[in-house]
Amino acid sequence: MRVVLIGATGMVGQGVLRACLEARDVTGIIVVGRRAPPGYVDPRLSVYVVSELSRFEATGAMFADIDACFFCVGVSSFGMPEPAYRAVTYDLTLHCAQQLLARSPGMKMVYVSGAGADSSEQGKTMWARVRGETENALQRLPFGGVAIFRPSAIVPEGGIQSRTAIYRWIYVVFRPLLVLLRRISPASILTTGLIGDAMLNVVRIGVTKPVLESADIYRLAVAHA
Repeated sequence: MRVVLIGATGMVGQGVLRACLEARDVTGIIVVGRRAPPGYVDPRLSVYVVSELSRFEATGAMFADIDACFFCVGVSSFGMPEPAYRAVTYDLTLHCAQQLLARSPGMKMVYVSGAGADSSEQGKTMWARVRGETENALQRLPFGGVAIFRPSAIVPEGGIQSRTAIYRWIYVVFRPLLVLLRRISPASILTTGLIGDAMLNVVRIGVTKPVLESADIYRLAVAHA
């Protein structure tokens, strides 16, 4: 399969990239972003550099016949006014999705949202409402399939770290507890690797519903182990 990965330098995106590189059935990985993810060398890996994702254009043969897009871009809403958060979360996502859809109409779209996203679009919590609007808009586009991932707690693996300082601190402090909770209830606490495996399985075996919570993501990740 040939995949496009957007957000490869973030914590989740790094895990997805590693899963793609470890998968024998992935024949091409196109990373779209402002810079190449450091430390990865593989003949299947191509980097399409854009100064701003809002200017991304999926032109040329590179973006034809793509099997899936794994969209892992996300920012914290803390301290952000709604217009700024919407520009990154809604506008940017839909722009990239529409660009890719024009070149590869049969592709599957896998979008990383978050637990608590508000698909009613009526809630008072700004980030949840905007995430819900984004989810709904993606599902209205005529992709070959759409999968919305709503992970809650995520344990980074293999030296992967969040780019957000407060999240790095939280993972250091609470990592022992998260590891313990994973042993007790593995389906409730995901890892970056499990999320990557689940995304690949969206393409391999499909999904029976578009919105996947943590337990759904876990079951999908281990379905093709």
